Amino acid sequence: MKLRLLTVGRAPQWMEDGFAHYADRLPADNALELSVVPRRRGKTDEQRLLEAVRSQETLVLLDQRGRPVSSAELAELLAEWRMGGRDIALLIGGLHGFGDAARQRARYVLSLSAMTFPHQLVRVMIAEQIYRAWAILHGHPYHRRP
Repeated sequence: MKLRLLTVGRAPQWMEDGFAHYADRLPADNALELSVVPRRRGKTDEQRLLEAVRSQETLVLLDQRGRPVSSAELAELLAEWRMGGRDIALLIGGLHGFGDAARQRARYVLSLSAMTFPHQLVRVMIAEQIYRAWAILHGHPYHRRP
C-alpha cells in the first residue's frame, strides 16, 4: 500500500521540511509521498486535484466538514487500508473545502479539526498523524496513551 498526499501549490521550506521529517520516519511498506499539483488558469484547484488521482487509488478527502477522526481512529483506518491493499490518495481541501462532486467520488471525507488551517500546514499535520497512526499500530513509544 502506498499513501499519496495531493495538494495544490508550493509551501514555505519549513513546511516542506516538517512534512519530510515525519514522512521519512515511515517504513517503505507504509510510505507517504507528497504530490504537489501546480496552479494553472482554466481549472479549479479541486478539478486539478481530482484529475491527479490514479485509478487504482482510494480517494480520501481532508476537509473541515468531514467526519472528525482521532489519532486512534486514523490508526484503525490505516490498518483497514493496509488490509484492503489499495493505494490511498489523500487530498487536502483549499479555502472552500470540496464540492459535492468530489465528496460523492470520495470513499472517505475526514476532518483533522473543526478549526481551519492553511492547506500548506495540513501537509505537515497529516504526515505527523499518519506517522502517529503507524506508531499506534506497532506499539511504538512515539504515541503515549493517556
